[in-house]
Amino acid sequence: MTLPGARTAVEWLVAAAPDPDACRWEWERAPLGVALLPAGRHWDVLVVPGELGRAAHGVLRLLPAPPGPVLADSGDARVGFFVPPGTASRWIGTGVRGAGRGSWIAVPYPGRAAAGPRWLELPDGRGTLTDPALLELALHEAAARALTGEGRGGRAKP
Repeated sequence: MTLPGARTAVEWLVAAAPDPDACRWEWERAPLGVALLPAGRHWDVLVVPGELGRAAHGVLRLLPAPPGPVLADSGDARVGFFVPPGTASRWIGTGVRGAGRGSWIAVPYPGRAAAGPRWLELPDGRGTLTDPALLELALHEAAARALTGEGRGGRAKP
């Protein structure tokens, strides 16, 4: 038996697929190199506007514990944070969309460039997900920095 910590990012993602072989086929042979995986069982995804999401990801990267997987769409207009299952149905936030049970996410092969979505933070293969409370704080911090001009070469207002 393989311990969850020993699984690779690919194995962790494929475990969420209803048909793991079809998922691998999509990654290996489909023109876009992405597979559709269901949300809601192993993880939910909270999708936020791109600039705010990238800034929040930067805030999360400053914390001692790493964030869970993070995706950006092909145009960087949206960023998706992988969070524990059930989070999407409880999350309330302006501009934040939740993908939970019944939703599907376009997921690129980990570590390989794809024409569509791309990884900002790869899955670690152990199942690490972003803590929703930390994500909320990171979103608030990112929004505050945007208002004060920090993070874009500006200086904080006194």
